[in-house]
Amino acid sequence: MEVHDFFLILPIILLTARVFAELATRLQAPSVIGELFAGVILGPSLLGWIEPFETIKLMAEIGIILLLFEVGLGTDVKRLVRAGVESFVVATIGFVLPLVLGFTLGYWVFDLSMLVSLFIGGTLTATSIGITVRILSDLKRQQAPEGQIVLGAAVLDDVLGVILLALLYEFSIGGGVSLISAGKVLIFVGAFFVLAPMAAKLISLIIKRFDAVSEIPGLIPTSIVSLVLFFAWLAHALGAPELLGGFAAGLALSRRFFLPLGIALHTDERFAQRIEEQMKPIVHLFTPIFFVFVGLSLNLREIDWNSSFIWIFSLVLLLAAITGKLVGAFFIRESWPVRWAIGMAMIPRGEIGLIFAELGRISGIFNNEIYAGMVIVIALTTLLPPFIMKWFYGRYADRLQTADEIN
Repeated sequence: MEVHDFFLILPIILLTARVFAELATRLQAPSVIGELFAGVILGPSLLGWIEPFETIKLMAEIGIILLLFEVGLGTDVKRLVRAGVESFVVATIGFVLPLVLGFTLGYWVFDLSMLVSLFIGGTLTATSIGITVRILSDLKRQQAPEGQIVLGAAVLDDVLGVILLALLYEFSIGGGVSLISAGKVLIFVGAFFVLAPMAAKLISLIIKRFDAVSEIPGLIPTSIVSLVLFFAWLAHALGAPELLGGFAAGLALSRRFFLPLGIALHTDERFAQRIEEQMKPIVHLFTPIFFVFVGLSLNLREIDWNSSFIWIFSLVLLLAAITGKLVGAFFIRESWPVRWAIGMAMIPRGEIGLIFAELGRISGIFNNEIYAGMVIVIALTTLLPPFIMKWFYGRYADRLQTADEIN
C-alpha cells in the first residue's frame, strides 16, 4: 500500500466508525455495534473498499491493548471484595456454564476439534462490563441491590475472562491443548498479576513527580501509553497475550485498586483521575479501529447462507450464551424480578467477546463460517439486552422497588 492511500483509508475508517457509532447510540444500541457494522460495510462483505491489511491490523492490536487498559482502569477491586457471595456465585456460574455449553455443543454436536470448541466456549464466557454499566446507568439502577451484584460479578467475570484468554492464546500458538502449557501460563499470569501492579504503582509515582515539574504538556499520556505498550511486550515475553499487559497496567493505575499485604503505595485519587481523563481521547481514537477491523475481517459473501449449518450454529450458540448467563442469577437468594434483572444484565458480550473471536480467527482456529457465526451471536447478545431490560424495568418497576425496600 502506498503511503498516500493510507492517509485516505484511515480517516474513512475513523469517520465511518464515528457516524455509525452515533447512529447506533441514537437507536439505543451500544456504539460497538455501529463500529462493527461500519467495518462490514467498508469491507469485503458489502462495498469492498478496504481490506484488513497489516497496518490497520497493527493499529487494531494497539486498540485491543488500550481497550483492556481501559477495562482494567475501570475495574473496582474493592467492589469485588465487598460484593460478597452473591456476586461470586453469579460470576462463577455465568463463566463456567457458557464455557461448558459452548465446548459441549462445538465438540459433541457440531463435531469440531477440541481447540475450536474451547475457543467457542471461551467466546461465550465474558460479560462486557462497559455495556452492562451503560445499561444500568441509563436505568438509574447502578446503586440498586441488583446493580451492585451485577457490577461485582462483571468485575470477577472480566478477570476470569482475561485468564482464560491467556490460556487459549497459549493453546493457539502451541497448536493444541496441553496441561503443561496451561500450568506454565497460570504460573506466569499469577506472577505477572502480583508483580506488574507493584511495578506500575512505582512507575506512576515517578511519572507523577516528573509531571509536577515538567513545563511541556503531554507527559502523562506519553508516559502511560509507553507503560502500557511495555507491559504488553512484557506479557508476551512471559508467554501471555499482549493485551494482558494492558489490563494489568490499567488495573494497577485504577483509582479503585489496592495492593495486598499492607504495601504502602496509596493511590492518589486526583492523579489517577488525571490519568483517566487524559488517556480517554487516545483510547477512544484506537479502539474503534479494532471493532472496524473485526467487521473488515468478516467476509459475509464467502458464507453459504443457504446452508443450514450457519443458522443452526448461530441459533444454538445464542441460546447457550443467553442461558449460561441467566442461570447463574437463579442460584442466589433474591426475588424473582431481581434474579431476572441480574441475569439479563450479565448477557452482553460486546468488546470482550469480539476479542476472543478475533484471537480465534487470526490464530487460524476459526474458519470464516464459524467466525461469522460467533460474531452474529456476540452482536445479538450485545444488541438485545438493552432493549429487553428497558422493557422489563418498565413493566416490573413496582416489584423491583419493593425488593429495594426489603433490602
